[in-house]
Amino acid sequence: MSKTVTLRLNENIYSLFKNYADTDNRSLSNFIETSALRYIKEHEYVDEFEMDEISNNVSLQRSLKKAHRDAKARKGRSVK
Repeated sequence: MSKTVTLRLNENIYSLFKNYADTDNRSLSNFIETSALRYIKEHEYVDEFEMDEISNNVSLQRSLKKAHRDAKARKGRSVK
């Protein structure tokens, strides 16, 4: 079920969003939703080049494995 969200935008931002939505032949709501989802997709996940770099970094892998073991053993403390 879809939810309704109220969003307050200043006039300049509204005009900018509305122009992009019109150019893409979308509703303003659809443009904002699509843009937010695209942003999340691009920033939430590691791309293949970053993953390759992480996988080939022996020191980082060792550190991550130690951190994982420590977390499972409940060693250390959470940082808030």
